[in-house]
Amino acid sequence: MPEGARKALIGAGVLVVMLIATWYAAFHIGVFEHADRSILQGFVGLGHHPHVGGLANRIATLCDPKPYVYFCAIPVVVAVARRRLWVALAVVAILLGANVTTQLLKPLLAHPRPDAIFAGLTAPSAESWPSGHATAAMSLALACVLAASRRWRPFVAALGAAFAVAVSYSFLTLAWHYPSDVFGGFLVAGIWTLLAVAAVFTANARRPQVAASELVQRLSIREALGPPSAALLAAVTLAAVVVIARPAAVASYARAHEAFVLGASAIGALGLALATGLMLALRK
Repeated sequence: MPEGARKALIGAGVLVVMLIATWYAAFHIGVFEHADRSILQGFVGLGHHPHVGGLANRIATLCDPKPYVYFCAIPVVVAVARRRLWVALAVVAILLGANVTTQLLKPLLAHPRPDAIFAGLTAPSAESWPSGHATAAMSLALACVLAASRRWRPFVAALGAAFAVAVSYSFLTLAWHYPSDVFGGFLVAGIWTLLAVAAVFTANARRPQVAASELVQRLSIREALGPPSAALLAAVTLAAVVVIARPAAVASYARAHEAFVLGASAIGALGLALATGLMLALRK
């Protein structure tokens, strides 16, 4: 087995363990169940602002089936245009496999949750884990990273992570899902991506005439980490601007919703880690 395929399979195994641990913690460990609700309440509280709800709805619905189909065509077309046919097949496998897996897990792992109302919104249903929208957003982001060329891959990783996190923040604000649903969706997408990467490495190893550069491309650390670091800096800067503009209100909200601050940060960190980690795993 090629070294790249072996590492990808190990990574997929790690994410499977994380997926199982996330599900167990969300439904069977009281402190995490409470944290899940507290984080969600923090997100829903943001929807009290008159402009937040409408913006959140527009962003969240980008991963509804109709627009999502058109977005999915982008990485496939890019891979085919670059004559990376195995990569194009891997992209299709990621987009189909991850989203179908999530839809199968929802009823299989359905679990009753508190029948609570958040700011007039009904709490998520029992069949909400993992999140379909989070799976869709992250699988699209990772597929685009895989299909991108060396020059664009770091930028695609940064933008893809921002897209997946923005979609997730938006539907949490609308109380469509619990935060643990987002973690589950992200991890399902990551697992399928690593399995697809392992398959491409294995297929290429059986064709000596195919250059390893079909997946692995030369990037310096500076080139690789520049755009993701810039995206992280932009997020921190935006948060700082909000704090400066309304310091008392932000401080009061943060004190009242400490779990929300930690949960939102964790979702952002996982999204960036998955996209950036894939990009780094494909550099040499």
